[in-house]
Amino acid sequence: MNAPLDPGPLDRRHRLVIFASSLGTVFEWYDFYIYGTLAVFFGKLFFPPENETAGFLSSLALFGVGFSVRPFGALVFGRIGDLVGRKYTFLVTIVVMGLSTALVGALPTYDKIGFLAPVLLVILRLAQGLALGGEYGGAATYVAEHAPAGRRGAYTSWIQTTATLGFFLSLAVIYGLRKTMTPVSFAAWGWRIPFLVSIVLLGVSVYIRLKLQESPVFAEMKAQGKGSQAPLTDSFARWDNGHLVLRALFGATAGQGVVWYAGQFYVLYFLNSTLKVDYENAYLLVAIALCIGTPFFIVFGRLSDRIGRKKIMLTGFALAAFTYVPIFRGLTRSANPALAEAMERAPVVLHTTAYHNTVELTVGAVYDALGKIVGLKQAQTEIDRARGYLNTRGIPFTLAPTRPEAPLVLDVGGQTTVEGFDERKFEAALAPAGYPKAADLAAINRPAVIALLAVLMLYVTMVYGPIAAFLVELFPTRIRYTSMSLPYHIGNGWFGGFLPLIAASIVVFTGDIYAGLWYPIAVAFMSLLAGWIALPETKDNDINA
Repeated sequence: MNAPLDPGPLDRRHRLVIFASSLGTVFEWYDFYIYGTLAVFFGKLFFPPENETAGFLSSLALFGVGFSVRPFGALVFGRIGDLVGRKYTFLVTIVVMGLSTALVGALPTYDKIGFLAPVLLVILRLAQGLALGGEYGGAATYVAEHAPAGRRGAYTSWIQTTATLGFFLSLAVIYGLRKTMTPVSFAAWGWRIPFLVSIVLLGVSVYIRLKLQESPVFAEMKAQGKGSQAPLTDSFARWDNGHLVLRALFGATAGQGVVWYAGQFYVLYFLNSTLKVDYENAYLLVAIALCIGTPFFIVFGRLSDRIGRKKIMLTGFALAAFTYVPIFRGLTRSANPALAEAMERAPVVLHTTAYHNTVELTVGAVYDALGKIVGLKQAQTEIDRARGYLNTRGIPFTLAPTRPEAPLVLDVGGQTTVEGFDERKFEAALAPAGYPKAADLAAINRPAVIALLAVLMLYVTMVYGPIAAFLVELFPTRIRYTSMSLPYHIGNGWFGGFLPLIAASIVVFTGDIYAGLWYPIAVAFMSLLAGWIALPETKDNDINA
């Protein structure tokens, strides 16, 4: 029988629970945006100065370190949360997370302490990633265990809206500083301020969380002596729960992770780096779409209380898998029509021995990117230089089998060919094709771009709005924190968190600006099938069990 729906407004206690629990997510996305935005400065200040490009790539790779350790944080803090309690565990996680973010702003640079600078930066990123691994599971569990029956989707969906608040907070701080400081001052020391400001967020968060009481569901379980003494073993070594973890990962959180990162972060990269829309306009367009989409977290959270979590999430996966390519093509036509016209009028083809099938291209792209970051791949071939030139110029191209006249041939619109790589000859051949070096701001169809971005955001809200309630309801109280945290952070930290690197690498390697979409499409389709077959509906589950 369906649980009764409580249509009443949130009372003061529930508002405090939701607000306090959501502060960690604000922290998470505030740090995400300020680190990603300011990474260009880390390459200059925290890594050897003789190679700025390598420093920048290293700072981006270090950005990924925070994602890579999140599942381990889920194991550590999830276990503590199931043994000690929800409140105290995610009090610890927010302190570790907040201090790690703030201390980045106080770190000495490479010219002061040498290689110790990047080492300390790595340590702080690892600490923050571990803390984040325990933060979301604790927040979602705590809110859901306070929610009345029939309103868990509505209550937990408020947590998801805080990503937008983190985005705008970071944007306001960075934009305000860059408008009030000279570029030289900001590059020298002003970039530290956004990190140091987070100490204020930390103080407010700790003060509010200290006012919270333990989750009533957990407290009752402990009073009855039903808690788990070995949460890790009970969660993952016993098949009766282990199969639920696998179902949650492959049928829900993996797909949710890629839809989230494709719809908010990869699309920002696509606008800025691929379509050459300037930084300020790209962020403004995404910000407007976020404002439009954010209320739908609540809409779909509440709807999931009525019709179920599974239907909404699977619909989001299906829409993403089948419409990403036309949506991103639409963004090209709307944001940079000159580029879209040039691609149709004079397509660029590289005939080379580097042509492979799709699987080889995908594997090669990721290897190529990671190899350059960690220094395993140093030498540049002729095709590397040709691809690098075209990518830098923002010119999409297609790889094709080699032609008999030379190992490398550039073909522009079937009219002009260049044998071998010569930058001046490449430029001369490409100039008449009309490929723009930047998007014409006057030609951007802003309503169309915002509408397409809002559709992507809508997909995000469909898969993310119900996910917290779904994960809480899937697992028993005694091991809930541990069991839900691991699949969530593998799905978001690994499948989703590395999406920008994987997708961008595929684009750089193949030259096809839409090729990177095959990664989120494949994962979303996997979750659609796995979820359809294996996911149970959870909305009527008794979470006190």
